Amino acid sequence: MPAQTVASRAVPPRPDMSVILVTGSYDHEIRFWEAWSGICSRTIARGGESGQVNRLAISPDKRFLAAAIHKKVNIYDIANPSSQPIITFEGHTGNITSVCFHSEGKWLVTGSEDGTIKIWDLRSTNVHRNYDNEAPVNDVIVHPNQGELISCDQAGRLKQWDLSENICTHELTPAGDTPMRSISLASDGSCLVAGNVKGKCFVWKINEERSDLPRFQAVTKFQAHGKYLTRLLLSPDVKYLATCSADTTVKVWSLSPKYEFKLEKVLTGHQRWVWDCAFSADSAYLVTASSDHTARLWEMASGETVRQYSGHHKAAVCCALHDGAG
Repeated sequence: MPAQTVASRAVPPRPDMSVILVTGSYDHEIRFWEAWSGICSRTIARGGESGQVNRLAISPDKRFLAAAIHKKVNIYDIANPSSQPIITFEGHTGNITSVCFHSEGKWLVTGSEDGTIKIWDLRSTNVHRNYDNEAPVNDVIVHPNQGELISCDQAGRLKQWDLSENICTHELTPAGDTPMRSISLASDGSCLVAGNVKGKCFVWKINEERSDLPRFQAVTKFQAHGKYLTRLLLSPDVKYLATCSADTTVKVWSLSPKYEFKLEKVLTGHQRWVWDCAFSADSAYLVTASSDHTARLWEMASGETVRQYSGHHKAAVCCALHDGAG
């Protein structure tokens, strides 16, 4: 997402159709937005279907949108204006809390309050793999090596799942049984950050080279928020960490080569809980979704709101942004 001057913000440039910005809400709607104009260009209204939209993910090639809707995942063709999904994955018995694509877009991973992690093949509607986590799953991410998953759960655990061996190979419990809410892994696989419901963040350096050292080496921990932490995310360039909270703020932390975190900015403007966030590919912008029914686009350099996206009738709880190369 290219940087914009102050003057150019007054007259938004022609919408860049290569930028895909999507939000989901408890109002059962999924909205696509023109990032710079703030105009809603498309709405997927789900009518009488039960269950809110919990999480969103855009495939790496920008062809598909995965929407976690209560106990199922709908896959939409982004280029097709139809509101009907092209695939629906069903099999979870509890609320789906996490969804993300494999780097080549061939499969999808989901985590759920039913205590399972499932891998779905996009060429079929069947579950490809199923892992029993034994506790409600709050977040799941795919390792950059595409051969491992890392999850966090309501029992306070982080787990690493080896896809080749089909087993859990590592388990961490950084704060006892305090639920771990969100995790983020550096794009280069160098470090892992996790946040719990009490607003505390934990950081590990990941050892990929030396067998004589533990895979996860605890580096630091810090109190990010005084209230419930909802989501955290490392920027693509691994220079910043964004943390979202029930305290209505988003905090931006700078990351040093020694994995030390310094508070750089507090993004204020949302009126209620901030539930989700997504960075632009160049790490210069951040999108957030809030219970105040809006999403916002923030400029990282200034900490100011560039655009506000208004249209949802209930809490906006998830967002997805893809402005990189397809």
